[in-house]
Amino acid sequence: MAENVFKSHDIGLRAQKKILSRMATKNIAKTFIDGTTASLLDNLYRLCKMHTGNKAKAEKLIKNIIKIVIKIGVLHRNNQFSEEELQKAENFKRKFQNTQLSIISFYEVDFTFDLAYLQKSIADSQVALKSIVQPHLTEKSLGRIDEVFDFFGEETLLETAFRSDSPYREVMGKIVADINAAMETGDI
Repeated sequence: MAENVFKSHDIGLRAQKKILSRMATKNIAKTFIDGTTASLLDNLYRLCKMHTGNKAKAEKLIKNIIKIVIKIGVLHRNNQFSEEELQKAENFKRKFQNTQLSIISFYEVDFTFDLAYLQKSIADSQVALKSIVQPHLTEKSLGRIDEVFDFFGEETLLETAFRSDSPYREVMGKIVADINAAMETGDI
């Protein structure tokens, strides 16, 4: 028979995730993150807004990124990940770095863009991340992960963003510079 035992640690952890996710705005995030990451989020917001033409949708996507990162940070800080999940996190880190390097390369070297490759890389990162956090996050939070990765893996966005005559060329240059800087400092 399973006992319904009160665990203040579990309640405290849920409260932290809930409180921090409610505070997830760009201005609050800037308090907790470095300048390079804040710049990256600002530039991702610009890209989202340009692509969708919808300020509210762009804000929601960035808030979802912030909420995901905050919740994963709370889980990590409270040692909630098993050894197996930490190994999966290393796998995710490699896949996500590969995706970042591909974005940099496709932006900087004309005629190298490979839509299928980039979409697969993004999807692989999404699967890897969800395999780590699935036991710890709600369906709503997992849905946020899907929303973010699905948006950035969208064919039209990617094809437009990596065209040499792209209307997103300037903001993509800033995103690539932010990714380069964040990778050099180990922030992402």
